[in-house]
Amino acid sequence: MKNRKTIFSASVLFFLGTYAYAQEKDTVKTANVEEVVILGSRSGARSKVDSPVPVDVFNIKESSLVLPQTNISQILNAIAPSFTSTVQTNSDGTDHLDPAQLRGLGPDQVLVLVNGKRRHTSALVNVNGTPGRGTVGTDLNAIPSFAINRIEVLRDGAAAQYGSDAIAGVINLGLKRDTGKLTGQFTYGGNLTPAANDHTGNFDGQNFQVDLNYGNKIGKKGGFYNITWTSQFRNPTSRAGTESGAIFNAYNAIEKRASNDGVNLSSLFTNIGNTPNSQQIVNYIHQYSQDVNYFSQDFQNQIQGANTIGALQGILGANVTDQELAYRGLDRKDFNMQVGQSKLSNHQLFANIEVPINDDWKVYTFGGYSFRQGTSGGFFRRPNQSRTFTAIYPNGYLPQIATDIQDLSLSAGIKGNWDGWNIDFSNTFGQNSFDYNIQNTGNTSLRFASPSEFRAGGLRFSQNTINLDFSKKYDVWQGINIAFGAEHRYENFKITAGEEASYATYDVNGNVWNGTTQRPTDFFGNALPGGSQVFGGFRPENAVNRNRQSVAGYADFEFNFTDWLLVDAAARYENYSDFGSTFNYKLASRVKLDKNLNLRLAGSTGFRAPSIHQIYYNVTSTLFTNSQLLEVGTFSNDSRIAGLLGIPKLKQETSQSASVGFTYRIPSVNLTFTADGYFTKIKNRIILTDQFTRAAVPEDAKIAFDEAGVGAGQFFANAIDTETKGLDVVIAHNARFSDVKLDNSFAMNLNQTRKVGNVHSSGLLESANLENTYFSERSRVFLEEAVPRVKATLSHSLSWKNASFYLRNTYFGKVTGADLVDANGDGIIGPNEHQIISDRVITDISVAYQFTKNVGLTLGVNNVFDIYPTRNLPVSTNNDQFIYSRSTSQFGQNGRYVFTRLNFNF
Repeated sequence: MKNRKTIFSASVLFFLGTYAYAQEKDTVKTANVEEVVILGSRSGARSKVDSPVPVDVFNIKESSLVLPQTNISQILNAIAPSFTSTVQTNSDGTDHLDPAQLRGLGPDQVLVLVNGKRRHTSALVNVNGTPGRGTVGTDLNAIPSFAINRIEVLRDGAAAQYGSDAIAGVINLGLKRDTGKLTGQFTYGGNLTPAANDHTGNFDGQNFQVDLNYGNKIGKKGGFYNITWTSQFRNPTSRAGTESGAIFNAYNAIEKRASNDGVNLSSLFTNIGNTPNSQQIVNYIHQYSQDVNYFSQDFQNQIQGANTIGALQGILGANVTDQELAYRGLDRKDFNMQVGQSKLSNHQLFANIEVPINDDWKVYTFGGYSFRQGTSGGFFRRPNQSRTFTAIYPNGYLPQIATDIQDLSLSAGIKGNWDGWNIDFSNTFGQNSFDYNIQNTGNTSLRFASPSEFRAGGLRFSQNTINLDFSKKYDVWQGINIAFGAEHRYENFKITAGEEASYATYDVNGNVWNGTTQRPTDFFGNALPGGSQVFGGFRPENAVNRNRQSVAGYADFEFNFTDWLLVDAAARYENYSDFGSTFNYKLASRVKLDKNLNLRLAGSTGFRAPSIHQIYYNVTSTLFTNSQLLEVGTFSNDSRIAGLLGIPKLKQETSQSASVGFTYRIPSVNLTFTADGYFTKIKNRIILTDQFTRAAVPEDAKIAFDEAGVGAGQFFANAIDTETKGLDVVIAHNARFSDVKLDNSFAMNLNQTRKVGNVHSSGLLESANLENTYFSERSRVFLEEAVPRVKATLSHSLSWKNASFYLRNTYFGKVTGADLVDANGDGIIGPNEHQIISDRVITDISVAYQFTKNVGLTLGVNNVFDIYPTRNLPVSTNNDQFIYSRSTSQFGQNGRYVFTRLNFNF
């Protein structure tokens, strides 16, 4: 800790010292080139500090040389304090898609644009226990970061300008337009940390990535094409502790000795309570128990004296884990879960093309295709569990969720000038799909007939957006810009059922269990569960194919009344086919109090339409609920069961936002200060409820649960109102000393989100005392305390001739784990009974050297001091498997990452 504080303090002194030196040095070359922004205004480029709303600009093309992160989500998490995204673990499809949040709001409350055009969201619905639970975000990692020139982040409500989802802000990804050269980089790295808990040593999570970009001119009037290809191969990390629970029981030991002699005990019965071979099984147990040499004489006597299966059941559940591990030549690490980052293979192609037709008009197209194959692990199925058919898996097994993620996008349009009007007509199509293939698993109810791999179905989301935009500047006062336009959007959401064995439970005759026929059991009489273990497939009744469309019109006015007063006004009307219409507005202003001092303020209303996924998504899964595994149905919002519980139809979230801030420049030393306070109130926020158990719901709902074959249900609902308030501070400084180039930056985000008012539940739920399930304590933690309330970065980039040095310290404030800890032992979880994950400082360092004009090399370390989150309390570790919280993390749990990168351009 002392070394980390020393580095951080030195970093602060370095920042202040270079600023002071720059003030005193007469020979400083200011060469102040202002960053301009396009986002947030339809009047064209404007200086960042003169914008009436806060916009961050990140030059990804330059920073990709020194940053250890290789995808957009993790790059933004490192450099933008208002942005939060971490790699998830043991959360099904979410392991391969990092939920991204802006200003502490939800992943679905930030709009993503590419070259100013709306980007489609992911097909995945985040229904697992992670930040952003219940939301549908945009898959930023489907776009290669090497295709990006720069990223603009508008930190202000902008739904009145850009439409649904822009409650927290807007992220615009600007694609490269480079021509006449081939650039590329080869990156190799991995996690060098003693926390790697497997049999491969202290280096895991190896990552190899190839990025290539080529561009050239088209014609002689500024046309171009720019193409990017990226391939990434990432190994998993192992951050589980050593399995400390019971693994083998005495029956497992006897079964193994019988198997060694060619006798398969499981072949003698399908249902232990109704088998004609009972005496034969008893005899075999008596015989082969004598081969277990570590059984005490007293225990042997108990076995030999038990002459019925019922009597043996009460004896053979005894824990013999340590002795049996020694006999089989195994250790406890062999039964660890796959905790950490998932295995990933990622291939992406992206293009950006523009061709002039004449001096006034040009056509353009951009888009790409990506294909990711990810593999993540579930909970280990141990031999002593009924979910393990030990006749096939005598040592248990670790089931794996293999996910095929395909993403396709294509935007095409024509833009130009007609009689002073700037016109842009475009069509943007996007599609994202998740297909699940469950591996190294089994449908236990099929016993010997079970395959080990299942096609479990998948999700697909498609979106097509047509835009027509007009804008024109008038030479009135200091300038007026008028913009208006229209948009039509069509969306489709589809769930495809998996193969029968992936979701069905079978009876003793191998037929689909109808609820009355006899089910196969294990030796102890436990019914063998159906479906592919770890992820049951989508059932035919889950399959949906739903559409919706929306139309919108907007107007945007910018008035430069004088050279010191700028006013922006925007209004937008939008109508959706599935829930109705909405009207929103925004007013923003910048007042120039001095040549270098600006005051800016904004107020707006906003909205987020419920995702089509949230309306129609439904699935049945095996989840850990109230300390037991239950079949849990996630029921669509329009389902009969939702109606029986009084769950209302989904409607839009509405918001009110206000912000006020200032910008201040000291041009002589290239120093800029910005500070912006903000407040956002959201009504009817959509959440995913907790799980209503069958025992707790009214009688008619119990019947519906039974018909659906579930023991619990959860639903999407407009359940709460929230308020978010915060402060963003950015200080930027750069200096030039002959061959030396120095850039310093400090940025900080303070934010707090809290639920306000009462939960919006029905009288039916109130009368049944189910409001705490409708919006639970765990849901409150995810909403209010799972994202750092304080996050700050202090970074320095120093270049001298052909060498450059980069240093960044990132402060992550404390968060609260969503794992529930009943500290009082009273069965009621209170607001103070949670795992507190303390604040941390993460230090990144890299050094780059350009050997020739065409070839350079970068060496770097992310998380130099190998910092990890606060360790879980024992009650939350699941037999020491989750050493760190899997539900909440400020920066992940992979530890130190070292990398090298070869850069070239020709």
